[in-house]
Amino acid sequence: MYTAIVFLPLLGALVAGFLGRIIGARGAEIVTCTFLVIAAVLSWVAFYQVGISGQDAKIVLFNWLTSGELDVSWTIRVDTLTAVMLVVVNTVSSLVHIYSIGYMHHDPHRPRFFAYLSLFTFAMLMLVTSDNLLQMFFGWEGVGLASYLLIGFWYHKPTANAAAVKAFVVNRVGDFGFALGIFGVFFAFGTLDFDAIFAAAPEHANRSITFLNWQVDELTCLCLLLFMGAMGKSAQLFLHTWLPDAMEGPTPVSALIHAATMVTAGVFMVARLSPLFEQSQEALWFVTLIGASTAFFAATIGLVQNDIKRVIAYSTCSQLGYMFAALGVGAYSVGIFHLFTHAFFKALLFLGSGSVIHAMSDEQDIRKMGGLAPKIRWTWAMMLIGTLALTGVGIPHMIGFAGFHSKDAIIEATYAAHTGIGQYAFWLLVAAAFMTSFYSWRLMYMTFHGRSRAEPEVLKHVHESPKVMMLPLIVLAIGSIFAGFAFKSLFIGESYDSFWRTSLFTGADNNILEAMHHVPEFVYFAPFIAMLAGLFLATLYYIWVPSLPALTARIFKPVYLLFLNKWYFDEIYDYLFVRPTKWLGRFLWKVGDGAIIDGLGPDGVAARVIDVTNKVVRLQTGYVYHYAFAMLIGLAIIISYFMFSGGILK
Repeated sequence: MYTAIVFLPLLGALVAGFLGRIIGARGAEIVTCTFLVIAAVLSWVAFYQVGISGQDAKIVLFNWLTSGELDVSWTIRVDTLTAVMLVVVNTVSSLVHIYSIGYMHHDPHRPRFFAYLSLFTFAMLMLVTSDNLLQMFFGWEGVGLASYLLIGFWYHKPTANAAAVKAFVVNRVGDFGFALGIFGVFFAFGTLDFDAIFAAAPEHANRSITFLNWQVDELTCLCLLLFMGAMGKSAQLFLHTWLPDAMEGPTPVSALIHAATMVTAGVFMVARLSPLFEQSQEALWFVTLIGASTAFFAATIGLVQNDIKRVIAYSTCSQLGYMFAALGVGAYSVGIFHLFTHAFFKALLFLGSGSVIHAMSDEQDIRKMGGLAPKIRWTWAMMLIGTLALTGVGIPHMIGFAGFHSKDAIIEATYAAHTGIGQYAFWLLVAAAFMTSFYSWRLMYMTFHGRSRAEPEVLKHVHESPKVMMLPLIVLAIGSIFAGFAFKSLFIGESYDSFWRTSLFTGADNNILEAMHHVPEFVYFAPFIAMLAGLFLATLYYIWVPSLPALTARIFKPVYLLFLNKWYFDEIYDYLFVRPTKWLGRFLWKVGDGAIIDGLGPDGVAARVIDVTNKVVRLQTGYVYHYAFAMLIGLAIIISYFMFSGGILK
């Protein structure tokens, strides 16, 4: 069963990719969607067997690599953490596949698109079922490749090509650190196998190694290098710039990247390596710092974005920051819980935005929308449920939408850490919750309510999406409503020990889950109040007094421009890295290669030799009388030389 879960998407990708011209677009859709639905159903069965019944499994497929001390087998590892990720990846991916049948209906390259989608899913499945770091790296790079192919799927668009290259290059920066971390782990532990590394981790605590001529704590250095990879894949602060540009791909791609595959890889990796991170408080401190800062930073940008997909993209960036903040304070199950619930409502929001774009003849600017609710009520209802889940609507101590249970638990965990970095994270996450509520309701109001700002010709053709697109939205909406309440006891409640068992590791001093139950009452109500404040302010700005946004932008113009231009990260990176790299490349091309190498080589000495040779060759006419005449001339020159030099007289 586990082998089928992993390899069915690969089989679908191969069939659609290599036989697409034979079976046609409809055949490719049927094959890939069928295989993904089967894999999704089997994933839920695995979730029950592993998570509920406790039947962990390891399936060794073959010996992959043996070189000296390095011995790596290709093994499918299935424990609770893997089972959760299998459910997330295959459920969302199967729904995205089905949704794409309607969304990509007019695209002539559907077989290639569905092949890429299934390949993307397979790469992520390889990552989450890995039993060693090398196998994880294979899946890690696989999702990077697939994201490049899907972001640049519409390769005729220069912006899509540029976005794909940007995603690939930025991730190479993070993956460089990840690769160094893997090398370092093998150097320190002599193995890449997870179980062997985890068993030996306590012995390596407080050891020092030499890194870049400095003496540093061994596990801290290794964890930070590994986390550098997570920062790239999960678009954390400083390596986040690729994520919004990834919206150039088709909307189903955005949903798959943001909800179930690529960006969740970093969160999964840190959770999987919790036995290592638990041995380094400095590394956990840094994870918390980056996570909380990203949550706040991305939320500020989401406040002023006008592209419907980019608003949701920055929301993903912010929510990933929440997850890392939870991991950083040692609440690993809380972070994974939010990853689980987030998959439902973020996929719902992205696919819902795709339904809006489909209805609006590919228009994505929310400033050109408004008043759409009466025309596309099903889409409005689905987006409303996604917004309620994202903003964390619920009653403290009682019940709420999916995001209420998981996101609020993260905020409680950061406070319960009782550390300086925990307090830093707590207040930034509460502020991010306020901004999340504001920009989410801003999107809803500007898209569906108020007067219409759409072009009359566009508005005339607004229509609801077909059933094949609405069905996945309904399934995701059910998850967005009930996933938090239904699974809370398993992830962070009474059934925690029996559910997670040994798949997540917490040290003897880590009592964060218990401490969460003893935080002051205001901690429980802080995100609730922040959510209400964001809702009130968005209603004030975009329903009651629509002139306020423009007035606020004028009064706080520097801040508005800072947020609108994404804190100028792209411009700063362009100045610090892109332009110098281009200058260096042009210098090496024009001066190094052109002037020096070509100038002295092919265009210099070699060219002169060719010139002389060409002139000398002209003397070779092939006529005997020319050669006889040349011989007489030569003989006359020799005789003349001896005569005038006195050689003959002597």
